[in-house]
Amino acid sequence: MRRVAWLGIFLFLGGIIGCTPAIFARPSPVEATVSPSQTAASPDETASPTQLIPDAVPVDAQTFDSDPALPLTDPYSLMVQQPLTDTIADWRPPLYPTPWIPTPYDHFLFSRPVLADMKVWALEDYRYGGVFFRNVVHTGIDIPLKIGSPVVAAGSGRVTWSGYGLMSGENNPEDPYGLAVVIRHDFGYQGQTLYTVYGHLSETNLVVGQPIKSGELVGLSGATGKVTGPHLHFEVRIGDNNFSRSRNPELWIVPPQGWGILAGQLKTFEDEWMMRVKVLIRSLDTGERYWVATYGDGPVNSDPYYNENLVIGDLPAGWYRILIPGETSQHLDIEILPGRVSYFRYKRGSGFSTDLPIPPGTFFKTPEVPTPQIELEPLETPVP
Repeated sequence: MRRVAWLGIFLFLGGIIGCTPAIFARPSPVEATVSPSQTAASPDETASPTQLIPDAVPVDAQTFDSDPALPLTDPYSLMVQQPLTDTIADWRPPLYPTPWIPTPYDHFLFSRPVLADMKVWALEDYRYGGVFFRNVVHTGIDIPLKIGSPVVAAGSGRVTWSGYGLMSGENNPEDPYGLAVVIRHDFGYQGQTLYTVYGHLSETNLVVGQPIKSGELVGLSGATGKVTGPHLHFEVRIGDNNFSRSRNPELWIVPPQGWGILAGQLKTFEDEWMMRVKVLIRSLDTGERYWVATYGDGPVNSDPYYNENLVIGDLPAGWYRILIPGETSQHLDIEILPGRVSYFRYKRGSGFSTDLPIPPGTFFKTPEVPTPQIELEPLETPVP
């Protein structure tokens, strides 16, 4: 507990020293485009995938979770894959400002749940929609961290869960999430509440009802719950604090400056989702290769605009070649744009396309100018 307290003081001082914001011009929306002919690699190019290599008292927060005290405002003013040879980048640029809204359909509202100097991101086989543990579909991303590494809040809000038993809703030391914290954020999206989940912690001092600001200490990373090794499990939930209401965090966490995100939609002849298909992405600038798989069948949810079943972030801007080994000899060359989502489609019988999605119906709300944050009165902490 003392270690958590000292880390909290360290983070507070660091925030005072480095709180001067940078100013960035917001780019206008740009479509992903197919490149001119470039030197081709073998269409069936393959590579070996990366090998994956106490505690707070839980509190019942069912009554708090339905408390309307937290305002819902749209605030417009956090495994992304690294090269196959390593899950830790040698260098990563600073992030764009939070929130980062490059187009009316994007929502990068969260900062990363790890310290800025930590160059780690999502494990290849443990991204959103991945399948493991006897066909269990992953509803978040796993970030590899040593036990005891600081985990920080991805946005401001209040703690709505702290302890064991997140899956079952009651104290359960055998719960798959292990020691977990959930933050109900003091901003929403299109009138819906946003939550972030921090799982497999080794230690936390947070209690239900406690206010927390972006970047403040949530706890220390660990290996509690159902894990194969130490890491942070991070989720974004919208509407309800339920694992079935998750969204892909890589479409919600602000990207590094000059880097972008690739989202794709892969379908069969019958217009059904292609599930658990491995896709190889190779940089035409550096030759580095990245693997990513399409979503599995289970409680995962595509974005209303992109309607995707594949996402990979932290890609340095430039041209990339997309290959689907064992599926097709075709390939697509696509430009990853800095700070943007580049988008592609693939359908059996039709091939690749970079046509942008059709905007959602009238229910979709265009981002507005951010409203000032409302100071919340502290809530009485429930008795354990």
